[in-house]
Amino acid sequence: MRKIIVSTMVTLNGVMENPHLWSFDYMNDELMKYAYDQLFASDALIMGRVTYEGFAEAWSSRAGADAYADRINGLPKYVASRTLKTPLIWNSNLIEGDMAATVTKLKQQPGQDILQYGCGELTHSLMRHGLIDEVRLLVYPVAVGEGGHIFEKIGKAPMKLLETKSFGSGVVALHYQPTQPE
Repeated sequence: MRKIIVSTMVTLNGVMENPHLWSFDYMNDELMKYAYDQLFASDALIMGRVTYEGFAEAWSSRAGADAYADRINGLPKYVASRTLKTPLIWNSNLIEGDMAATVTKLKQQPGQDILQYGCGELTHSLMRHGLIDEVRLLVYPVAVGEGGHIFEKIGKAPMKLLETKSFGSGVVALHYQPTQPE
C-alpha cells in the first residue's frame, strides 16, 4: 500500500506560513538533496486548495528549469477543495465526493508515496481519518512573530518519532508516524 507523507517547513516557534520569507537563508546542497530524494520517492501529490493555487502558479512557470521542477510539474496532483470546479490546470484532479474514501482508494493503488506539502485543513482531515502514514517536519533555526502555526486546529495528535536528520545549515528533519491515543 502506498504511504501518504506530509512534508512541512516550520520555524522553531511553529510558524509554517510564508516559508519564502524565512527559509531561503538556510538552503544548501544537503537540504536540496533531501527535498529531491523525497520528491522522487513519490509519484503523486495531494494538496488542498491554498497549496494547489500557490504551487500551480509558482511551479508551472518553472517548467524545464531543472529536474526538480520537471518532476513536480509532471506528477499527477489530487486536490481537495469544496470551492474549486473542474477542469483543473497543472495535471490536477479534483477530489470530489467523499475525500476519505477517494484517498483510501489512491493509497491502495500500486505506486510510490503520495506527497503532501504544507499542513492545513486537508492534513487535519486526513489525520482524523487515519490516512497519514508519516509527518516530516523541516524545522528551521529561526523564529518569526507572525503567521499561521502548524496543527493549530487539530486537537491532540500523538506521534512516534521515526527518524531525525540534521543539516549543516541548522535545519533539522523530524520524521513522525501518527499514532492513536492510548
